[in-house]
Amino acid sequence: MGSVLEITDTEFEKEVFSEDKPVLVYFWASWCGPCRLVSPSIDWVANTYSDRLKVVKLEVDANPDAVAKCKVEGVPALRLFKDKELVKSHEGAIGKQQLQTLVDGCLN
Repeated sequence: MGSVLEITDTEFEKEVFSEDKPVLVYFWASWCGPCRLVSPSIDWVANTYSDRLKVVKLEVDANPDAVAKCKVEGVPALRLFKDKELVKSHEGAIGKQQLQTLVDGCLN
């Protein structure tokens, strides 16, 4: 069973770019209402795809370097990396079905 790994700016390079499988990065903030709606779907993705996908999350306020590097303009935000390359990007709330479609498109 997979779980979402909470990381910081200092761990970003290692946790995202040193990984063999694709990595979904979830940017969130404690004050963000839509983030609270999206979080259960992020947990679901981490559990469902744990054999093929790593899921990490970063709080935007505490991690400005990763936010700048990934050009995050609003939260919640998703960045999907595969082979060290950004392959998918999403800003704003996302439903579970839409999230599953986004992930499936990158894994298949």
